[in-house]
Amino acid sequence: MNRFLKLAIVGLVASCGGGGNYGAPRNLENACAIVAERPAYLNAMKETERRWGVPIHVQMATIHQESKFIGNARTPHRYALGIIPMGRQSSAYGYSQAIDGTWDDYRKATGNRGARRDNIRDATDFMGWYMSNSTRILGISKQDATSQYLAYHEGRAGFNNGSHRGKPWLNTVAGRVGARAELYRVQLASCR
Repeated sequence: MNRFLKLAIVGLVASCGGGGNYGAPRNLENACAIVAERPAYLNAMKETERRWGVPIHVQMATIHQESKFIGNARTPHRYALGIIPMGRQSSAYGYSQAIDGTWDDYRKATGNRGARRDNIRDATDFMGWYMSNSTRILGISKQDATSQYLAYHEGRAGFNNGSHRGKPWLNTVAGRVGARAELYRVQLASCR
């Protein structure tokens, strides 16, 4: 077999790889283990921190809550009468679980028209953009993972109107995001 044919076969096999590693890292409880297993995650989050000022640990805790670091995560299906499929609960998709309309707003605002929600760089950049705007519009500190998560989940208008106050379950989840962000912050400081 000549050299060109061998290269063509290798290229063909490599192109059939499925488009990316969408599975979660093995140890989601340890930020150092996550970034050691997936250095591209850390690179993407560092770039987002430089561009938007949102700390890596806040990004990581939010991604953990939204998708458990699964790149092609989707919301569950809805069923009528428990058996008739009615579509998904929302259009949320990818690492950041951004919904269609907000993702389109991000792509227009940043000029990143080719951005994909299942791409870690694009997903973290989206989160940085969204949280930076939450800081500008609502005055939420970029370090405050709990409040940033509430604004992220409810939307800025919902957060501003206090929609989260009537949802004890959501406040519990947001508290867990804040606690995880602090855990990740301490872990990242020890593994750098």
